[in-house]
Amino acid sequence: MEGFLIPAAVYLGAAVIAVPIAARLGMGSVLGYLLAGVAIGPLLGLVGSETETLQEIAEFGVVLMLFVIGLELEPRSLWEMRDRLLGLGGLQVTLTIGTISAGGYALGLPWETALAVGMVLALSSTAIVLQTLTEKRLLRTAGGKASFSVLLMQDIAVIPLLALLPLLALRSGAVPAEAGLREGEKAVKSSGEAAEAAERAMSLIDSLPAWGVALVTLLAVVLVIVFGIFATRPIFRFLNMARLRELYVAFALLTVVGIASLMLIVGLSPALGTFLAGLVLANTEFRHELESDIEPFKGLFLGLFFITVGAGINFGVFFGEPLRILGLTLALMAIKGLVLFVLALVFRIRGRDRWLFTLGLAQAGEFGFVLVSFATQQGVLRDGMSEVLLLVVALSMLLTPLFFILYEWVSTRMAEAGEDAAADEIDETSKIIIAGVGRFGQVINRMLQGSGFQTTVLDHDLKTIQLMRSFGFKGFFGDPTRPELLKAAGLAEANVLVVALDDPKAATQLVQYARRIHPELHIVARARDRVHVYELFRAGADDIVREMFDSSLRAGRYVLERMGMSDYEARETARAFYRIDRGALRELAELWDPKIPVAQNQAYVERARALKKELETALVTERNDKRRSDDPEEG
Repeated sequence: MEGFLIPAAVYLGAAVIAVPIAARLGMGSVLGYLLAGVAIGPLLGLVGSETETLQEIAEFGVVLMLFVIGLELEPRSLWEMRDRLLGLGGLQVTLTIGTISAGGYALGLPWETALAVGMVLALSSTAIVLQTLTEKRLLRTAGGKASFSVLLMQDIAVIPLLALLPLLALRSGAVPAEAGLREGEKAVKSSGEAAEAAERAMSLIDSLPAWGVALVTLLAVVLVIVFGIFATRPIFRFLNMARLRELYVAFALLTVVGIASLMLIVGLSPALGTFLAGLVLANTEFRHELESDIEPFKGLFLGLFFITVGAGINFGVFFGEPLRILGLTLALMAIKGLVLFVLALVFRIRGRDRWLFTLGLAQAGEFGFVLVSFATQQGVLRDGMSEVLLLVVALSMLLTPLFFILYEWVSTRMAEAGEDAAADEIDETSKIIIAGVGRFGQVINRMLQGSGFQTTVLDHDLKTIQLMRSFGFKGFFGDPTRPELLKAAGLAEANVLVVALDDPKAATQLVQYARRIHPELHIVARARDRVHVYELFRAGADDIVREMFDSSLRAGRYVLERMGMSDYEARETARAFYRIDRGALRELAELWDPKIPVAQNQAYVERARALKKELETALVTERNDKRRSDDPEEG
């Protein structure tokens, strides 16, 4: 017990002192943890060999973090990001491996070793990047979402990379190393046991044929999904009988630990498995309960992980060849940054998001520790190369918070230049929120303010907001679909939300989010066409206005008057058409299926034809009834 308490006090004390200072200086908590580790390890020597063991335990924080992120997403959100997950993430991994491997081969390394080096350095730090993005509220930006897609794809890629390393050893004729790394190769050694665990887990399925491996993997994934859908509710009800808070915490941890263990057994990434579990549980009523139970452990384990990374840096090796190691670290980050920048251009990531994506992912990651250890055991890496790679990985992680500071500087300069400005700070809220203030939203805003009602106007077009302000109307710049902006605008206390965005997809997503957050909110939404009406209806909008419908009705009235109808008859005909069409629209919305094109939806087409005839008959009948009621002789 004594041997545990003293190091624990040292680690916790270092965190308590360093992190608030780093946060106060604007450096962020991650850099504070890393510097705390450097202080108690290489500088003061307060910790020693226990750092390696603690790092193995602390890596569990990455697993917890992916679980919490899964809870905050929805399966539909993951499906919508499939192109970037496979395209952007897949290209980042392959292009980075190829570029670094080519550089290593050009420097004289055997191609097998160069490829192994590329595999080690291609992966970025899930722990540092996601923690920083979450802390700075950048995860839901376009750059944050792109970064998350790449990191998730990298977690998936770890599995084939671990399987490929032994093949490189066979190809090169290398003899696997003895247990562990040589004493001189322990510069920043991560968990050799973690790699051994991965190897043992893979050996359980290596004896199976290819179809058996695929079947076991699929069954594990299905088991996680079935557990999330069917088992959590009965278990929570059972735990509720005891009414003990600690049981909920124990169950939350058991869920994560159990799923992570299952993923290890079948040779999958524990972080990937727990992310899938969180995704399945995102739509359950226990989502917030699980998130609140896991959050403190996630923060503690991640902080411990960052401290162990800093404490494990061997500055003796670094000062032996400082220029070489620092040069290799900066070269790595430059190569990865160049690949990321090119991909950002290809995938049209613009402005500040492009720099966030480029600078945020330019480091090597914690999986690099595992891959270096595993590759050394297999004999792919030799001649003291492991200690250099481990030091490069650690130093690149240490520099990453500084790159985020550089991003903030670039972002500020871009905002001062008027390019991709930061969202306004909302200092005044009202009971009416108008999201989008183009031609449609402007009319609504003028009418409401002219009637004495205060409004909170949000729009992502800076020029539009500035034009409004020049005419005396107050508005706030920012993306109206971002949850943090809506929260600041007072969505939870609002009575009415007007959704007048030009982008139909963004409008639908905003309606869905607002309805989920504030079930009693009255939502008035602008629709582009009939299909968009159906989408908004499903999303939960109360009143839906087609952007061209009312103006078309008025134009139709003018035509009817020109053809001989009185002003009264034309107005009543337009009113009847509106009422009947609105009822038909609600009826067709029930038959509409987003998975089937409208023209191929037989039930929809048949009912639409029937409603067309009913509309014509109803208009003629109503017009004749009006004429009879207005004509005394016919009455």
